[in-house]
Amino acid sequence: MRKARAKKRPLLPDPRFNDTLVTRFVNNLMLDGKKSIAFSIFYDAMDIVAEKTESNGVDVWKEGLNNVMPHVEVRSRRVGGANFQIPMQVRPERKVTLGMKWMITATRSRNERSMAQKLAAEVIAASKEEGAAVKKRTEVHRMAEANKAFSHFRF
Repeated sequence: MRKARAKKRPLLPDPRFNDTLVTRFVNNLMLDGKKSIAFSIFYDAMDIVAEKTESNGVDVWKEGLNNVMPHVEVRSRRVGGANFQIPMQVRPERKVTLGMKWMITATRSRNERSMAQKLAAEVIAASKEEGAAVKKRTEVHRMAEANKAFSHFRF
């Protein structure tokens, strides 16, 4: 790496909830640069969530995102000619990124009619600690637990 690391660009908060975390999620949700469509999908999903849970949609979404975020993950490390899966703490920034990516991947694989309905269903499931995204987090934690014996190889 010859050049300096790129600076983090500040994100503008979204227009409806005035939250930068929402903007970050929408940026991950967006396909082919269609940001306005991604925002409309997210807002429609939050309306559906608010209607079904009778509470603030964004609060339910944040709770679901917290339930999806991993605390530990395994990383590959080569030690003496063998590859070991070493459990490591996840940085706070990466926690959020992984949680969002897993939630969006799980959303896309659901079987509802529209993307907004899929996202709403996944958010509600994640807030109740069920669904594919939470299952992924549990899997990652299980892998880290199984490889706890190699934690002394940490770098």
